[in-house]
Amino acid sequence: MRWLRAFREVVRSGLTIEETRLEPLLALRTAAGVAIVIGPALWLVSPAYAASAALGAYSAGGATFQRTWRPRKVIALGAGAGLALSTFVGYLAAGHLVTFLPLLAVWAFAAGMAWALGSTAGIVAATTVGSMLVTITLPTSVGRALEHAGVIALGGVAQAVLILLFPIRRWGAHRDALADALAAVADYARRLRQDPAAPFDPVPLMTARDAAAVTPSQARTRPPVLHGPRGLAERILPVLAALADPDVGAPAEGPERDRARELLDTAADVLDAAARSIRRGTPVEVPPGSADALRVDEEHEVLEGPARQAAERLVELLAEALEIAGSGGARDRAPTPSGPASAHFRVRPTMFRLLPVVVRAVRRELRRDSPVFRHAVRLAAVATLGYLIASRLPVGHGYWAPIASVMVMRPDFHRTYARAVGRFAGTLVGVALATAMVRALGPDAHVFGALAVVSVALSYTLNRTGYAYSQCFTAAYVVFLLGMGGQAWEQTVPERVVLTLLGGALAMLAYVVFPAWETPRLPGRLADWLAADGRYAAAVLRSHAEPTREHLADMRRALLASREARAAWQKAYDQAKQEPVRPRGLTSREAEQAQDALEELDRAAMLMESHVPQADSRSTPEAERLAEALEAATAQAAVDVREHRNPDWGRVEQALHSWDGAAAGERNPVLRRGAELLNRALDDLTTSVSCTPLERDVGSAREEQRVRAAVAEGDGARPAHRGG
Repeated sequence: MRWLRAFREVVRSGLTIEETRLEPLLALRTAAGVAIVIGPALWLVSPAYAASAALGAYSAGGATFQRTWRPRKVIALGAGAGLALSTFVGYLAAGHLVTFLPLLAVWAFAAGMAWALGSTAGIVAATTVGSMLVTITLPTSVGRALEHAGVIALGGVAQAVLILLFPIRRWGAHRDALADALAAVADYARRLRQDPAAPFDPVPLMTARDAAAVTPSQARTRPPVLHGPRGLAERILPVLAALADPDVGAPAEGPERDRARELLDTAADVLDAAARSIRRGTPVEVPPGSADALRVDEEHEVLEGPARQAAERLVELLAEALEIAGSGGARDRAPTPSGPASAHFRVRPTMFRLLPVVVRAVRRELRRDSPVFRHAVRLAAVATLGYLIASRLPVGHGYWAPIASVMVMRPDFHRTYARAVGRFAGTLVGVALATAMVRALGPDAHVFGALAVVSVALSYTLNRTGYAYSQCFTAAYVVFLLGMGGQAWEQTVPERVVLTLLGGALAMLAYVVFPAWETPRLPGRLADWLAADGRYAAAVLRSHAEPTREHLADMRRALLASREARAAWQKAYDQAKQEPVRPRGLTSREAEQAQDALEELDRAAMLMESHVPQADSRSTPEAERLAEALEAATAQAAVDVREHRNPDWGRVEQALHSWDGAAAGERNPVLRRGAELLNRALDDLTTSVSCTPLERDVGSAREEQRVRAAVAEGDGARPAHRGG
């Protein structure tokens, strides 16, 4: 993608309205937290203290809107404490640039490294940098700095108390994650009706698994309905694939295929009903006729062999899913059974035990090629440079430039540029509207305080509809807050617009000077996915060769590792398609073909998993040799892909040939089908990545020409990539 087209996509993304469910009650509660601290501070103390309190309550409230599985009151308290600490420490060093700039650089670098813990930690840490830049201008002594820090922390406490007293959709995020996973499996069942080889995106299941990890205190109140359905969805998934496959399950045409389609459609309806029940906390409402469709009649059932086994297993699992989802009507009152922690839930460390986790996560990212490390370096450089430049300009409130930079910067190119566009557009509109109201109403601190609270409520309400639209009311909130403090709008509003533009430009320029492009990393991400898929398929084969509990546990671990590698590839691939960088190592077409091949490899392993014997059941020892050959070959092929060499599957082909000769007629049809798909997937992968450097350069040039021609024709759309 060229820079001009990349900019068009950035502007479109930054100004796009995202269709998402609004949460006005949550916004109202959080805005009430801001009002609770602004009112008394304005009435009893001074506008300066009210501004500090508003900053703490607003930032702590905004942190609770981030997607996190921890209790939101804990997030609010943590954000308030971080804001208070940054304010006080910043004031101690704020007397001279020679002391403040190094502190700002170190603090911004640490905030950037917080992305190693996830987006929530990174966003909350960025707000502490903004707090340091703004509130150090308010106190006049160390004692006053402590008072302002305490008032800011009080804003976080106010938000936490409101969350405790007025819970809204407790466990709502966890319910949504689990419901989304079930709905994704339901969608997969429907797509299998039309396309038996349809791919499945495991991200919803990965998200639900992440949400299932809770702290010991959360485990005591977690609703029972959040326990079992995710595991059922995991078990239903390969059964659906096996039923739909024309070689393992129902034939491609005829009564058996019609029966398979009926079962798939009914399974989708049942899973959707379970998802709605879990999401809303209401009893399950199964569509009429589902029970009849799921009845496997011993005498009249048309399905036979492995297809019949898959159908029977599917019916059992769906009945279990409905039984568990039925507890969704209990709302959130029923506690989790007591007992040893590890026996009932995946453990998430408490806030007080996070230090070793933080240290390990940050240490993994302390390398030059890490996107998180490069983001931290950019953040530190831009924050200090922006503050230094703004301090030399003939304007007041120079901190708006570095704040704009810090709040829009993200570890990847597209989001950084899109947020810069959105912030400037939102700031321009919000400042214009708020300025008109300030001029019309005249100076009145109490009126401006009320308008600030209304702006906060609207900003929170539109928080997930697009950054530009929430930023519009955030900008209005700041104008009203400054008006409440007695600042003349002529001295603040034009300056803020100019400084916001300066901050956004610095953030964009920083990514050009010190980028973290994903495009060159695509071969490595693909190699990681290939190696992980090889280990997963080999683990499935070993479970067939010797179905012990240890091998079944290994298979589960390999599956999770494969999904993580696939998610890392997909994230990198999506980012690479938005970058103005020429393809290196893999063109988009090659990447798409390689992705299709590895999805086929996933499907082969999943089909074989659907008929893995239970522990201590009859084994298939001939599968062990193929497992060893496959794992070794995919590990070597991963190295070859990284180094742009053609993979060699001779060892796998030899194992397959030997197995066919030794066990012809004995191998079960599921393993036979899985081996065929494995062989085909590996051949397709070789075709997609096997070309000389000259051929790859020619392919890249042709692809760029094709994209430019499409743009010239006026379609303006990105080339479609399946799964992208």
